[in-house]
Amino acid sequence: MFDFETNSGACMIGVISDTHGVMRPEALDNLQGSSLIIHAGDIGGPEIIDQLSAIAPLRAVAGNMDWGEWSQHLPPEDVIEIADYSIYVLHDLYRINLDPVAAGFNVVVSGHTHHPAIAYKENVLYLNPGSAGPGRPSHPITVARISINAKQLRPEIVELDGRFRNIL
Repeated sequence: MFDFETNSGACMIGVISDTHGVMRPEALDNLQGSSLIIHAGDIGGPEIIDQLSAIAPLRAVAGNMDWGEWSQHLPPEDVIEIADYSIYVLHDLYRINLDPVAAGFNVVVSGHTHHPAIAYKENVLYLNPGSAGPGRPSHPITVARISINAKQLRPEIVELDGRFRNIL
């Protein structure tokens, strides 16, 4: 279990994906204060891991574009237990090979599409932080955050131009 300690018993999880070797200063700024950072794959290089790890403990999974010696230790999926919540992390949601409800997961984090999304299905939060790396004309540059405490999860998508929005 990931251990966190704050005065309020709450924490913030920073969520990022699809950096593809590009770490924007705005992404780092918006992940400051995280108790944990999750990278949902397509990292692009060890320097991204180093930059994120300098902010907070990092859990990262491999994406379809992560190859080479530096990425050999990255798992294709991960399970993070924090407070009373269980978070399943993988890069491509379309490759999920389990039922999150039956497995007891509260949150599924994925990337791959470069499209940020927050959705609930059968009381499971599905979060895609979008892409914080090279831009695509039809997608915003984003990261996500999850405020978590013993009573609730509160996800938000953060557009790196400074706007905040909850996509529900």
